[in-house]
Amino acid sequence: MFARALCLSAALVLSAGACTSALARAAPLAAVYVDAIDYLRSDAELEAWDTLRRNLKRNFDDICGDTFCEGEYGNIESLGFRCSVLRDRGRIGGCVWVFAASNEEIDPASGAIAVDKGFWSCQAPLAPGTGIHALLRALQGGAPMDAPLPGSTRSLYDGLIDCL
Repeated sequence: MFARALCLSAALVLSAGACTSALARAAPLAAVYVDAIDYLRSDAELEAWDTLRRNLKRNFDDICGDTFCEGEYGNIESLGFRCSVLRDRGRIGGCVWVFAASNEEIDPASGAIAVDKGFWSCQAPLAPGTGIHALLRALQGGAPMDAPLPGSTRSLYDGLIDCL
């Protein structure tokens, strides 16, 4: 943007060809990532994103008691699933699924409650170059946690096994 403004302000000195050539040599702008919710535009895309996030939370709640919530923490909660998206290309920079948990114990002698807290930030095992629209297509439906991720045989569930 700066190079274009400079070129335009110097239009009296530079020919149009020289200006275009100068712009072509200018360093490309830095990549800018935004939250997926800020990248998606149409009502259908936004609804697909909201549905995916709701279904992921429900999928985790459905399996937690038989899997991840049998250990030290019996009440792990999904706090949110977010993705960064390259603003001009729609490629995902990364997705993270965040969880929190606690384990409370009462001291019978004093009545004090000891709280052990847990927190996890689980990276989705995405293939490099995955686009947000490909992710939405791959994870549509009622069981997105188990669906293969685009360009991969891994799922979000596989990522949770590595993380939780």
